[in-house]
Amino acid sequence: MTSDHIYVKGARQNNLKGLNLRLPLNELIVITGVSGSGKSSLAFDTIYSEGQRRYVETFSPYARQFLDRMDKPQTERIEGIPPAIAIDQTNPVRTSRSTVGTMTELNDHIKLLFARAARLYCRSCGKPIRRDSPESIYANLLDDTKALRKNAATSPRLMITFRIMVPDNFTQAEITGFLNRQGYTRIHKQDRHSIEVIQDRVRFQTGRRGRIVEALETALDRGRGSVCAYLLDEDNAAQQSWRFSSDYRCADCDIRYKEPTPSSFSFNSPIGACESCRGFGRTMGIDYSLVIPDESKSLAEGAVKPWQTESNRRYQRDLIRFAKARKVPVNIPWRRLGKTHKRWVL
Repeated sequence: MTSDHIYVKGARQNNLKGLNLRLPLNELIVITGVSGSGKSSLAFDTIYSEGQRRYVETFSPYARQFLDRMDKPQTERIEGIPPAIAIDQTNPVRTSRSTVGTMTELNDHIKLLFARAARLYCRSCGKPIRRDSPESIYANLLDDTKALRKNAATSPRLMITFRIMVPDNFTQAEITGFLNRQGYTRIHKQDRHSIEVIQDRVRFQTGRRGRIVEALETALDRGRGSVCAYLLDEDNAAQQSWRFSSDYRCADCDIRYKEPTPSSFSFNSPIGACESCRGFGRTMGIDYSLVIPDESKSLAEGAVKPWQTESNRRYQRDLIRFAKARKVPVNIPWRRLGKTHKRWVL
């Protein structure tokens, strides 16, 4: 027998009469029949019961004392059955946040999987977001310049920089003075809000790895997790540039992201819940097709249905009075009203 099927032989649980069957694994199977034909006896009392019983048997005697023990179903033999979970027809739900995933605790594993295995992409440029270290940056630069270093007569020159933001209560001259006193006298470029400081210029050679990694580490520290690298020609002009970040941040778009955590993928957490429904899966709103079910009617003919009941007649009279004061037509079909007039009514 192959392991891609569940084999049940001689099932006699409850009202089953020596049932033999073969069920394919990893398929959706529907059991149908009249009331009392044994659907629940087969699904819950036989297949689920045996799968759960065998799963519990894999635990130590100490752990088994804390788990529900299930009786062995009345069958001759069941083969190929995996561990099982089941939700029966009773309704044990005590909250609107309960789902199949929460009741079976599958959500806990899925949240952990997404938090650890998911890839984060920038919402602006679409590039993958990752945390870089000096070693990973060096390896990246080494790979990107492999062809150039192989074909060039001399090793290319590399310039490593970091950016300093100029606070509103400081001038560029003051920030430059602070940098000079710390030994940073070379500026790559600057504007009104930032200064890009040169950390080091070095020939990109394998023997210079220690110096390059140290420069990258210092630049990441000074640049608060951001560093730039430039490939220079013999005239010190930048031929190619790279941006890296040691945080969850897009170095190109300068957008910072939060580190993925299991709560980011939980609708029961304020962090991961949908901003519209807050994790409940439904929202409160107005169904305008119910408010104005017949667009061929005019306002005077009762296009706004909620105002046509006896208790709401006064709102209908107010609507007509105010509409006339605002020069809103009350005798033409709703579908022919302009967007401005419809917006005013709604």
